[in-house]
Amino acid sequence: MSIETLLRGESKNVEYKLTPPSRSINYTKTAVAFANGQGGCLVFGVEDQTLRVVGIAEDKVFTVMDSISDAIVNSCEPLIIPDITMHDVNGKTVIVAEIAPGLQRPYHIKSLGQEQGTFVRVAGTTRQADQPTIRELTIEGSNRSFDQVQCLGLSVAEEDIEALCASLTKTAKNNAEDPAKIKTVTEKQLLQWGVLAEQDGQLVPTNAYAILSGNEAVRSVVQCGVFKGTTKAVFVDRREFAGTPQELIEESYQYVLRNIHMGARFKGVYRQDVYEIPPDAIRELIVNAIVHRSYIDHSSIQIAIYDNRLEITSPGRLPMGQTIERMKQGYSKIRNEALASAFEYMGYIEHWGSGILRVMQEVRDVGLPEPEFLGGDTDLRINIYRNGSETGSDDGIVTGLRRDSLSDDGIVTGLRRDSLSDDGIVEGTTSKTSAAPNAVIAVVPSQKERILDALRKNASISISDAIRILGVQERQAQRILKSLIEEGSAVKIGAARATRYVEAKKRTEPHE
Repeated sequence: MSIETLLRGESKNVEYKLTPPSRSINYTKTAVAFANGQGGCLVFGVEDQTLRVVGIAEDKVFTVMDSISDAIVNSCEPLIIPDITMHDVNGKTVIVAEIAPGLQRPYHIKSLGQEQGTFVRVAGTTRQADQPTIRELTIEGSNRSFDQVQCLGLSVAEEDIEALCASLTKTAKNNAEDPAKIKTVTEKQLLQWGVLAEQDGQLVPTNAYAILSGNEAVRSVVQCGVFKGTTKAVFVDRREFAGTPQELIEESYQYVLRNIHMGARFKGVYRQDVYEIPPDAIRELIVNAIVHRSYIDHSSIQIAIYDNRLEITSPGRLPMGQTIERMKQGYSKIRNEALASAFEYMGYIEHWGSGILRVMQEVRDVGLPEPEFLGGDTDLRINIYRNGSETGSDDGIVTGLRRDSLSDDGIVTGLRRDSLSDDGIVEGTTSKTSAAPNAVIAVVPSQKERILDALRKNASISISDAIRILGVQERQAQRILKSLIEEGSAVKIGAARATRYVEAKKRTEPHE
């Protein structure tokens, strides 16, 4: 780092001291924090408030350099060896002690012990590390992945392993373009990933097993909320989801879609939903938060929808060697290696490191500001700013329509025929309750109608057929089928994997 860069002001990696303090702990704890993080520089001879270069007296420079080196070497554990240099700035001498990122974490002040003497950098300040952070540093220092460590207090039976294998395989097939190409997950595969481990000849579950099976032994919760305005002062709605990663992804994803604006573009009589934030970008960020969060930190992932932005916060500091800048360039640093392998198999991750790049591109493509990345010291927060439109965008696509203005099967019931332009693009909306007599009630074949059409054309359909026809996840397809059954339009026959659905008038078997 050049001296010019060092003199631009204090930051996460730079701290000023006017003179070496009489109590060396006032800077050795910062040396510890730098070693526990991305490294950094202590600059002596600069006033932090004014950036005024005072310098170190020439007759004391070498004495001061020796005392700084001795204090850091003797006070810190494991050993930290600073690179100390002096620089001339407008005829005044400043001393720079550069601390490299450490590999033997956690580093701490000897006299204080590890629990009280471990420090980290947070937003340009040096702070005492809490217990989750110390555990995270310990995992980093041992070159292990927390999710591959045995989950203490949790046992696993043969049928539990089979159930998890079946669940992962099912998700992978649902997400695959060609399900026939998906190989079934086996016990051996779980061992290779680190979802299971061997101890004394017995299979034991790791933390990844607990997470993937939705076991409460490892906390995995997503908190979602809608807020009025741009702060958390006024709640409009809140939900909390727990369960398997698949359930967390789908439930939180659908929650966001229900609570952001959606427009509509018509091609002929068919309606195309146009969300103000690209759904693929939303899903990608949720997946990233779940697979890359710190599970040592018992905080929840938080998804907040404000009037001006979507905000997703993932617990835990960035993994060792990762920075926001490198992440935005496509550099990937895996925190949870077993989870990442399972997520890649299930089709949630295509290429490690490419997800954030895709999100940035998708957001730019629809004309929204580039996503904002904040934090990284104790958690990572990503903001996607909304366009703020409540009626229509410049190209005539409605962006002020929310999912709660749709009927149960996804049909806009408040669109007026005179709100359509010649090419079928919606230019305005009225509310569902104030629809005029010429409101377009069923311009588009609804999800129910598409399923009924398939039932009429086929002897029966399966849940997989319904997922393919609707282009939705299994949970939503099941909801639509259940609704048709309750209305008396369809009948469910068979059980388990043999379950089929038929049109009610075709039914030849007794209702189950």
